[in-house]
Amino acid sequence: MRWDLFCRVIDNYGDIGVAWRLARDLAARGESVRLWLDDPSALAWMAPAGQAGIETVHWTATPPALAPGDVVIETFGCEPPAAFVEAMARRTPAPVWIDLEYLSAEGYVERSHGLPSPQSAGPGRGLTRWFFYPGFSARTGGLLREPGLLAERAAFDAAAWRAAMGIQAQPGERLASLFCYDSAPWPALLQALADTPTLLLLTPGPAQRLAQGCRLPPAVRTRALPWLSQPGYDRLLWACDLNFVRGEDSFVRAMWADAPFVWQIYPQHDGVHADKLDAFLSLLAPMAGTTAAPVAAWMRGWNGLQPLPDTLPPAAAWQAACSAWRAHLGAQADLTTQLLDFARKLAAPGC
Repeated sequence: MRWDLFCRVIDNYGDIGVAWRLARDLAARGESVRLWLDDPSALAWMAPAGQAGIETVHWTATPPALAPGDVVIETFGCEPPAAFVEAMARRTPAPVWIDLEYLSAEGYVERSHGLPSPQSAGPGRGLTRWFFYPGFSARTGGLLREPGLLAERAAFDAAAWRAAMGIQAQPGERLASLFCYDSAPWPALLQALADTPTLLLLTPGPAQRLAQGCRLPPAVRTRALPWLSQPGYDRLLWACDLNFVRGEDSFVRAMWADAPFVWQIYPQHDGVHADKLDAFLSLLAPMAGTTAAPVAAWMRGWNGLQPLPDTLPPAAAWQAACSAWRAHLGAQADLTTQLLDFARKLAAPGC
């Protein structure tokens, strides 16, 4: 099928990161994808080689008048152009219109996943928009996970990758990656990391800004990284003993990396991000066992919801919890597989 995938770039790493991973996975499975982006600039480093089967369309104030495809995906309620929606309403048969929503562990996700929203007014009058929610249970749309990803992770040679990147860890040194927002509690992080020799790998942006001019504890070294493509960033997570991630895209990739991680959720002015974080922690807790409380304390502290603990959770128990969580997620159908099945059923005659 031909897919039109719309994305407004609010955060250059998150929104476009999810959209590009989905477009890439669809194209790799033989689908034809047009990716509409209002700001495609991040693809220069995120996907410098592009991808066969993906056509990128610059979504400007006066977008090109292209005929809608078989499936139209609007990511995160970004609302496609009115003229395009009008063309969708004129098309016979009408495209399958899906709103791919934000990832959350909250209860409303299971209740809302797959629900229809008939359009009784506006440019899409007569169409039905369907809600598709990513999530962590079988009653949701699952998570992005390309076929073969877990096998590729299992065969990954971390030492060879680090050598190719010029990253030289000292004997016994812990490797950690840092991808964060400017609000990350940097001084408290350094204090906590100082208990073990640590090489902290800093991604471009806030992580490198926070480290500028900062005096490091004797046990902590830092290394500034260049911009990495999406596959490159995945391998960074695989090569590290501990990963600090943010938002949605890197959060999901950290779970597939099978290493301890700390998540900085996207902060919202009304504080609802605290509820979203706690909902995730409640799902993780049964698999974390005795380390659930220290992991939750670190996640909450890293998000400014309580003081950051002085020490990290026990490494072995934390690793075991992350491995159990990944196994739980890996037993579920991935998001692209579910999305393909969902769209094909809706596109079938009589639906």
